[in-house]
Amino acid sequence: MNFSESFLTALDSLQSNKLRSALTMLGVIIGVAAVIALLSIGNGVTASITDEIESIGTNLITVSTDRENSGGYNALSLSDLEVLGDPLSSNAIEDVAAASSGAQNVVYGSESLNLTVSGVTESFFPINNMTDLLAGDLIYEPDVETGARVAVIGSTVASDLFGAEFPIGESIKVNGVSYEVVGVLTESGQGFGGNPDETVYIPLTTAQQRLYPDRTRSGERAVSTIYVQAASEDLAEQATEDITAILREQHGITYNDEDDFTIISQTDLLATFDVISTTLTLFLGAVAGISLLVGGIGIMNIMLVSVTERTREIGIRKAIGALRRDILTQFLLESVVLSLVGGFAGIILGWIISVVAGGYLDVTSIIDASTVTLAVGFAAGVGLIFGIYPAWRASSLRPIEALRYE
Repeated sequence: MNFSESFLTALDSLQSNKLRSALTMLGVIIGVAAVIALLSIGNGVTASITDEIESIGTNLITVSTDRENSGGYNALSLSDLEVLGDPLSSNAIEDVAAASSGAQNVVYGSESLNLTVSGVTESFFPINNMTDLLAGDLIYEPDVETGARVAVIGSTVASDLFGAEFPIGESIKVNGVSYEVVGVLTESGQGFGGNPDETVYIPLTTAQQRLYPDRTRSGERAVSTIYVQAASEDLAEQATEDITAILREQHGITYNDEDDFTIISQTDLLATFDVISTTLTLFLGAVAGISLLVGGIGIMNIMLVSVTERTREIGIRKAIGALRRDILTQFLLESVVLSLVGGFAGIILGWIISVVAGGYLDVTSIIDASTVTLAVGFAAGVGLIFGIYPAWRASSLRPIEALRYE
């Protein structure tokens, strides 16, 4: 018997027991669907976060206080910002900005919200790629120098406080003090540094005077975070080394003392996230793979039952000239067909689940060719591996004993 005849015989056998075949495939369907859904959602989350990091720029470096080594004080100040921004300090640094943030009560008319209010320097917006405006202007250098009471608000803040009313030129109260709204940012969504849509931005000097009076150990007005933009992605590592050297000298840190600041670059953050996402994706794939193994055990169980039920048929086929390899091929094909049909059904189910779950989680699921190939290949492998023993058992039956079987 050639391969095509064995394949057709295997299909006839499976069609004669439709319900049992469908129930046997169910384990494979669920397993493949789980692999497709989990990996596609994992890929979507990975791509979304990676895009978020890269949208800010892989040459962005953030510096914050390490309170364990600073004695509980904020370690960063505007003098640090000035030194880092000096063109003579480092050729790897393009621009710098600073910010201080906290939760504040923001009021307009009868509306009152508890929002993040950030005091920022004029370079904060271009460094963080936040220069797109729905209306108005950003905060500029004169605003920072004079401690102006002006505010740039996120799109959600604008809609929650003002509704359909045009906010530019209106006044909001932050901690009881009035600020003129001069700009509204376009919608950007949640980011690693918070959600700009739900944030109010005011000049840093204004924030230091009225909202965040923290000082460094030396008595200077403190800032929460310094943002440094490297001249290019290739110079990000050099910029990090230069920042460390400059701040250690600025803070008078001796060679054997720990830094009182922490530096995080977007490149490091991206590399760390890649490791985490890869590990998580492999874990999810392994969990889903367990379902496929359970489905394979179900296939083996049903195929062993099939061998027992068809003992007489096997004996007759051998008696009229069927070779051992013909019997082996037929039962292996039945097992593999069960797995493959279940695998393709699982792909469709997994795609539906990933689309629905992705919409619910607000993530675009990504089903790539490697994921589909992995799922189908694993399904076929499960059918082949778990079908070997039943096929071997069927092909090993002696014709005389098989014909006498009742």
